[in-house]
Amino acid sequence: MAVNKNALIRYKTIDKCLQNRFRKWTLEDLIDACSDALYEYEGIDKGVSRRTVQGDIQIMRSDKLGYNAPIIVVDKRFYTYEDPDYSITNIPISDQDLSKLTEAVEFLKQFKGFSHFRELDSMVQKLEDHVHSQQTDQMPVIDFEKNENLKGLDFLDELYQAIINYRPILITYQSFKARQANSFDFHPYLLKEFRNRWFVIGKKKKDAQLMNLALDRIISLEKSEAKFVHNLDFDPQTYFQNAIGVSVSPTMPTEKVKLFITHKHAPYVITKPLHSSQKVIDKDYYGVTISLDVQHNFELEKEILSYGEVMRVIQPEKLKRNIEQRLQWAQDNYRTVLSTKNIEKSSKQLEHRGFALMNNVYTNREINKMAPLLNNYFKEKQLKKPYAIRAILKEIPDLKKFIFNKNLLEIITKIDPKVKLVKAIYFNKTDEDNWYVTMHQDVPINVKKKVKVEGYSGWTNKDGIISVRPPEEINQQTFSIRIHLDPAHEENGALKVIPGSHKKQLSSEEIMMIAENSIPVLCEVETGGIHLMKPLILHASAKSKKPKKRRVIHLEFSSAKLPKELKWAEAEKLPELI
Repeated sequence: MAVNKNALIRYKTIDKCLQNRFRKWTLEDLIDACSDALYEYEGIDKGVSRRTVQGDIQIMRSDKLGYNAPIIVVDKRFYTYEDPDYSITNIPISDQDLSKLTEAVEFLKQFKGFSHFRELDSMVQKLEDHVHSQQTDQMPVIDFEKNENLKGLDFLDELYQAIINYRPILITYQSFKARQANSFDFHPYLLKEFRNRWFVIGKKKKDAQLMNLALDRIISLEKSEAKFVHNLDFDPQTYFQNAIGVSVSPTMPTEKVKLFITHKHAPYVITKPLHSSQKVIDKDYYGVTISLDVQHNFELEKEILSYGEVMRVIQPEKLKRNIEQRLQWAQDNYRTVLSTKNIEKSSKQLEHRGFALMNNVYTNREINKMAPLLNNYFKEKQLKKPYAIRAILKEIPDLKKFIFNKNLLEIITKIDPKVKLVKAIYFNKTDEDNWYVTMHQDVPINVKKKVKVEGYSGWTNKDGIISVRPPEEINQQTFSIRIHLDPAHEENGALKVIPGSHKKQLSSEEIMMIAENSIPVLCEVETGGIHLMKPLILHASAKSKKPKKRRVIHLEFSSAKLPKELKWAEAEKLPELI
């Protein structure tokens, strides 16, 4: 049965409506949808009759076109598919259609080898293989790259029609970086495929720069009332010639990129060039050096990174630094994976010995994100030699998103899931301030105001921070985490602790006796590592032999409840572990 173009538009429109199960569809709704589709695609403004749509539904239900669509009526009013996964686009190709496709393949094969039709060769091969497998009921013998779960492919035809008919569209789009979707008029010029993902190239308005939008980030497309903006300067044949991928900057110059590939893997790059400008400029026993004339963009870096250890950037220097840094970040992602076993071990060491050391809790990238926040704070406050910042997370709240990473939250949750953050201090042992501390316990806690309560003594007020010595059980329910932004070793004054000295609050005489008769443990921690401590463990720090900065963020956590008259100075809940 021959199907005219208008009928096919109506069938596809009804099919698309009935697949949308977030809405109930009456016959009137389907009539309106078909009328809108015919106006949009064919400019037919007289609408569609009730009888026509009813006839379309009957044909779709029948086997005349091979659809056999399971269309049912719910509550005597609403049309839907009984099978939620059904679509007319999923049905097998009919014998008549196969015959037509066979004729088309035979016709197109006549042009194979002609330079003007060279780009069609793979398409003809793909079509021929599909027709053969359908006719013979055999498995395909060619497996083309595909991604059936890729989002946005249902927008391809609508965007294609908008481009060839010079129609702007109202697009609702949300990039990976955006917190919420944004709707705007868009004037499309070209559909582009790269690495099995689709993009549409166009403009938002007349004087705007060209931009590419990923189809998998499009939420919806609607008709726009704007007047189409033509771009006579846009040439799709030359627009991408100086770049790998879809990220193109018309004002960015090309660079001479030199890459070294190891001997074993060089043939893969030579036989499948990274770019049309690729040239082999040197060969030796160890490998091959190639050059590219391209823009430095995201896709170029991704392409180089995909070759891992077998490819090295020689020039330019900026690209070389970027790749080196990203490889370090990749290594960090493996290095900072903490096992449950290690976390449990450290938790038990904290409980029984009073301290534990854990390296590789933070990536270098996270540490490097914290440093600028601290430096900017010092600059704004005009602090030239900052020794300590009390209540640092209140002073610099942006630090929280880097401090409370997945690793730290898992460690805290393992030690005590009921704790709150009750203290946050920044220390910096600079070259000039080479101080030291003798053996002591961290007894005082910070509270909001001074209130006389039995068992609490030794009140102090330093720079507006009120501290007090609480009963021993308060400190027993408390622990500290010292985050090291720099390495701590013996030469630069790392802490020394006496294991097991955290069981009780000690007098001055007891501290002196234990210190004189014990061998302390040196707590060496690398950058990005942490030092877990019970506040009552005896600890001290010596002067640095080779003074270097030793920046530490000291956090204190407690599950203890203070008397109702007292409140923690800065108690706050932890971020949820996702």
